[in-house]
Amino acid sequence: MFAASVARPVHTVPSTADGIVVLTGAERRIEAGLKLLRDGVGNRLLISGINARTTPGDVLRSVRVNPEAARCCVDFGYEAQDTIGNANETKAWADRHRFTRLVVVTSSYHMPRSLNELALALPGVDLIAYPVMPRALGEGAWWLRPSTARVLVSEYLKLLPSYVRYAAHQLFKPTDSATALTPRPPRSAALQ
Repeated sequence: MFAASVARPVHTVPSTADGIVVLTGAERRIEAGLKLLRDGVGNRLLISGINARTTPGDVLRSVRVNPEAARCCVDFGYEAQDTIGNANETKAWADRHRFTRLVVVTSSYHMPRSLNELALALPGVDLIAYPVMPRALGEGAWWLRPSTARVLVSEYLKLLPSYVRYAAHQLFKPTDSATALTPRPPRSAALQ
């Protein structure tokens, strides 16, 4: 079911958001995020998880964008080493800009886990998925290509603990202050 769901192309354009976050990694993610920015979907773009040896100019030239054209509204994140790091880096960026609605751009197979980790780091922020279909998934019969099958199996195995963390957080999340301060009703005399 996981493989079937991430191999389905999605062609919807997200509604307007405060910002766009691209989680680096596979092909076409940065291009998709920059296109959404150009189309006015968000006001700023964060490219999260850039390799420390890569400059902002290198990133933009790799997708054929003039670095000067992106100076106004593209931010580059170098702290994230993994998806949880992407979530923490995105939280700091969203908090700094007071963003409450974000479009998340990543590969389709990476989107479920990314949304889990971002939801944990950014409770109260509306997250809008914009999955990018990797070429290998769009070619059909992914199970016949060992490298593609390996990526999907690996991602699925990482997704399971992410679901457990998210479910545990939902089960055990602290109550809000209003509930915590509400006095408990007195116990009946029969129970005392």
